[in-house]
Amino acid sequence: MEAYETYQTPLSSRYASKEMAHLFSPAHRFTTWRELWLNLAIAEKQLGLPIPDEALEQMKSNLDLTAEQFDIAAKEEKKRRHDVMAHVHTFGQVAPAAAGIIHLGATSCYVTDNADLIFIRTGLTFLLKSLAVVISRLSAFAAQYRALPTLGFTHFQPAQLTTVGKRATLWIQELLWDLRNIKRARNDIGFRGVKGTTGTQASFLTLFDGDHDKVEELDKLVTKLSGFDYAYPVTSQTYSRKIDIDVLAPLASLGATAHKIATDLRLLANLKEVEEPFESTQIGSSAMAYKRNPMRSERVCSLSRHLMVLHQNALMTSSVQWFERTLDDSANRRITLPEAFLTADIVLSTLQNVCEGLVVYPRVIARRIAQELPFMATENIIMSIVKKGGDRQEAHEKIRVLSHEAAHQVKNLGLENDLIARVRNDPYFSPIHEELEQLLDPQTFIGRAPEQVDKFLKEWVQPALDEEELKVAVADGVKVELSV
Repeated sequence: MEAYETYQTPLSSRYASKEMAHLFSPAHRFTTWRELWLNLAIAEKQLGLPIPDEALEQMKSNLDLTAEQFDIAAKEEKKRRHDVMAHVHTFGQVAPAAAGIIHLGATSCYVTDNADLIFIRTGLTFLLKSLAVVISRLSAFAAQYRALPTLGFTHFQPAQLTTVGKRATLWIQELLWDLRNIKRARNDIGFRGVKGTTGTQASFLTLFDGDHDKVEELDKLVTKLSGFDYAYPVTSQTYSRKIDIDVLAPLASLGATAHKIATDLRLLANLKEVEEPFESTQIGSSAMAYKRNPMRSERVCSLSRHLMVLHQNALMTSSVQWFERTLDDSANRRITLPEAFLTADIVLSTLQNVCEGLVVYPRVIARRIAQELPFMATENIIMSIVKKGGDRQEAHEKIRVLSHEAAHQVKNLGLENDLIARVRNDPYFSPIHEELEQLLDPQTFIGRAPEQVDKFLKEWVQPALDEEELKVAVADGVKVELSV
């Protein structure tokens, strides 16, 4: 990331959290550059280079840019057509004692790439905390509705019953995998360190008069001062752009999870079984006043699609880096990396808002079950007849005929499912008439769904959220209010 380009904060930062928007702001970026230059100077002085204490003090006192310094940097960049050198000269104006040693031995990627790695690692930590809060909120929902029967759907056609809470655990499980994947990516992030123009550290070897040990120690010192445990052992001019692939892959996967959850909620809203929050004064349509559109879930879907495709940029950019580097990565990454983190942040905050205000309509759910359950109960009816001494094949034929007659009422005449009434009126089924109510109890069709919810939350969700950094995030999590 070098000449002819200026960092811009993406428009989506308007809707991101303050901490994520600040992370990718120009102010924070250029302050981080100055911190990296200071760390380099501290390490170089420690290893014997003649850098005066006054230079370090002036650098420490001017890490944050004022509005005037931003103006100076803009003028310098317009003149020099190089953002890093523009900021080197701007920093030197407020730290004149350090003007001659700022960026000593370094290449532009010393600040640009190392800063990106700092932002990436910090951004992933922000997302982990936000994701943990979403998982916590959705887990509370799953626990509350662990035993509420609801119609399952395969192919979006009526299937056997599940529970509202069990369905939510399917969403949570995917979010837990996202938590794992993002954590892996975060923990794997290293530092580019001080590697020079093509990664050979030749400039630093010259600075230290051919002392290889001091060059290696310089790399370690700067890495430690910058808050990293290790630096990548070898780099070119840049850190490998494959790192960006590894970072954006779990974010794209999170986008897929969020899209699936939001899509399910949109379908449930159409069924009027579960709805996202809807304010008392909210307007669903400018023309159709009765509408309650699931606009927050739709927003999650829209942004999640954007998040998923950003990974393609990282793949393509990494694949076309020639030898030690080419600059065609720069403009793309300046958009792609901030956008990925800001978009993921917005997706999670919107999803949190939805999960905190989900509205369930048990009576609507019960009515839909009542419409479909008679067909699902036919096997139980057959088995009960056989237990009473009946013939399985004869019972099967009887129930088949009655089922088709009831289906005709529903599909062709638009009437309610009257299969059970037909069973009650058929003398053949008189031995089990008193058992019909029990045979049609929805609770007998949900299997181990409630127990599965309990075990899943206890053995998988709670341990994941009990990690210290996530536990604090969940405890401190503030309810999200969306203004738009």
